[in-house]
This record gives sequence, C-alpha cells and structure tokens, in this order.
Amino acid sequence: MTNPSSATPASPAGTGGGCPMSSGPGGTGGTAGTGVPGAVPLSGPGFHTEPQALYRAMRRDHGPVVPVELPGGFPAWLVIGYRELHQVTSDGELYPRDVSLWNQWENIPADWPLLPMVGTPMPSIYFTAGAEHRRHADMVVPALEAADPFEIRQHCEQLADRLIDAVCSRGTADLVAEFAEPLPVLVLARLVGFPDDEGADIARVLKDLADGGPDAQKAHLRFGEHMHRLVAAKRAHPGDDVTSRMLAHPEPFTDEEYALDLMAITAAGHLTTADWIGNSTRLMLTEDQFADSLAGGRHSVAEAMNEVLWEDGPTQILAGRWASRDARLGGRNIARGDMLLLGLGAANADPHIRQQVTDAVVRSGRGGNSAHMAFSHGEYRCPFPAQEIAEIIARTGIEVLLDRLPDLELAVPATELVRRPSAFLRGMTSLPVRFTPVRTTGDAS
Repeated sequence: MTNPSSATPASPAGTGGGCPMSSGPGGTGGTAGTGVPGAVPLSGPGFHTEPQALYRAMRRDHGPVVPVELPGGFPAWLVIGYRELHQVTSDGELYPRDVSLWNQWENIPADWPLLPMVGTPMPSIYFTAGAEHRRHADMVVPALEAADPFEIRQHCEQLADRLIDAVCSRGTADLVAEFAEPLPVLVLARLVGFPDDEGADIARVLKDLADGGPDAQKAHLRFGEHMHRLVAAKRAHPGDDVTSRMLAHPEPFTDEEYALDLMAITAAGHLTTADWIGNSTRLMLTEDQFADSLAGGRHSVAEAMNEVLWEDGPTQILAGRWASRDARLGGRNIARGDMLLLGLGAANADPHIRQQVTDAVVRSGRGGNSAHMAFSHGEYRCPFPAQEIAEIIARTGIEVLLDRLPDLELAVPATELVRRPSAFLRGMTSLPVRFTPVRTTGDAS
C-alpha cells in the first residue's frame, strides 16, 4: 500500500516483480519519441545491485530528467531530480496520471511486458485522472480511513503469530516467502471483509500474479472473481469493513468499479508492504548501526523502517505521468503525450536536497524526517490512510517477529542475498534466517 500505482491489478505482473526489465527485441537506442541520443535502457543488473550508482551516473550525464528506453525501445523520461519530481507530482493538470494521453499507444503490442506496470485506462482509483479520479478517491479514502488502527494491529499480531508458528519449531525460515509476503495481504483481506480461509487464497493469487508465471492469467481471473463475490456478499450482508463502507458511499458505482477499486487496494498493499518488511529486516540483520534493534536498543524498528524509505524504498520507479501539453522540465523539452517515470529512489538521493536532509537528521534523527518521496507526492500519491495501514502492518509484523525470535540471524552471507530483477521495484527474492527453535503460541508444554 506504500506505492499503489506500482501495483495495478490490471494483469499478471501488476503486483510488481513479474515483468522482466530487460530490453526486448526491436530496441531503437531510445531516440524515437524523445529525440535524445544515448537514452539509458531501464535494464541490467545494476538496478538490482547498485541502483544509486546508476542514478549518480544518470545525473552526471543527463541532469535531473533522463531520457530512458523501456523494453522494446519505447522512449520515456525518468525524473530523478527531487525538485523536478516535486514539480511533476504537484501539477496534476500538466502531468496527470492519464495513460490515455501516451503518444506511443499505436506502437505498443498487446503482449508488451510492461503493459501491466504502465496500466491501461480503466474505471479504478489508480487509473483515472482529474474529476473521475477524485470521484473514486472520495469513496475509497474514507473507507480506508475508518479502519481502526488498534484493530489493524490486533489482526496483524494474530496473523504474524500464525505465520511464525508455522516455522518457529524448526529453527530456519525464508522470511520473504513465509512471512513478509503473506502477512500484508492476509491483514488486508480481513480489512476489506474476507474470511480468513478466502484470505489465504487471495495471498496465493497475488503470489502467482507477482511471479508472472504461467498461472498468472488464471490468478488474475480468480482475483477478480473473489472481489465480485465479496461485493455481492457485502451488499447482502454489510459489516464493519472497507467494502461495506465503500458500498455505503452515497454516490453509486458499478460492480465493476467496486471490484476494480478493491483489487487495486489489495494489490497495492501486497508487494510494496512486503518489501518494506523484508528490506527493513534485512537492514537490521546486516547493518551494525541497527543491530541493537534486535535487542531493543536505541535504534528502533520505526527508525529502520524510515531509513529504508529513504535509502532502499520498495518502489524505485513509478509509472507514471503523461504530459498534457508541450512543456519544459529540468532543461528538457517534453512533448505532449510523453511518459514521465517518477524516479522516487533517485530523488531521495538527490545531492541538492541531501544536505537539507542531513541537517534535519542531525536535529531530529532520521526517524523524525519524512520528506522522502517513497509514497510519491501530490494528488496521486499513496493516500494517507493507506500509508498508515501499511506502516502499522510492517511495524507490527517486524516487532512480533523480533519478539518471538529474538536471536534471529541471516543463514547466508549478506553478499549472497538476491534482489528481485526489476528496475521498478526493490525487494529481496528470499531472506533465509536461522534462530533457536521456540514453541508455538498454542504450545503450553
């Protein structure tokens, strides 16, 4: 839920890492559309290992707005300057999130691998613009806002204990597959109104979607079927849940719109929150300055989580915005219909604002500075209630994990940890750990 636009339920790869970021056949070197030679391909191992080194090279060679090449040779602009990103996200009229404006549509094949990430026009909160977007937001945001934080934490504690119970007696686990990935979606499934048994299937569905494998198309169909059934069930028997509150909104929506918005809410909260948990836990297990967190020291879980949002955010690049008319940005001529990719991770490291951030950290600690772009900014940012829900899930999950398994440590050298192969999303493919076996919560012996 930290960066909802990066997790569209539109098709298989929509929850994140299912799209390979390598350039497909027919690459043009990036000059088509942008007219700028030497465009940077959004592919390669550097995005998985040292993205900040790549961003520094981009800034040196191209400035704050970088001509890039998407798989298949399609051009776009990657906005890596903090000020420029703030400008783009603050001007919803000049740079709306309106994918229908894209000037490359006539060239895009139906099987283009990034189509799920970019999205297609549909009546959903994350793929509408202007007044239509605000209409959906006016229905969805209050429904999320009314969720009780104490209840969310209670759900999270219970479900985290359940996941830990499944591994705690054996002394080893993969924290990505067995904890970080399933926890957010299990909590979100409860919040939108699913019973736990159906929530477990939603978790499997989103796992198949994120993998982008042969079962992804079927998983997407199952995902939609779940949501349509939920809308019908809550219309007949409302409860204290997000879906019932959406249905009670005075302005009517179609069943398709309700289902798409519910798919967006759930998918958006899946992989980004999972990666927030995974990246934060990795930081605490590998960086000396956070080692004390494992023993309740001065570096809190919250500080580690905020450090991740600055330095290792789950969403590195967000698609996107489209220019509604010709414009000038960061010394570049942006043509009407050009795609602008939001370089959230790069903007956080922009040297023009790093000194300001450092000064603020000295004054208040990193935990007191939240000027990062990890949730994007402006009208189309991750809604504040969604940010809060994601923070509760991630923080509670990590706290329960450290409380239950206090001697947690990596089971492999840190250098062997593998990142997801994506330029857009940054998370671990696995996080193997070991610990002293402990009893399950139901074991009184």
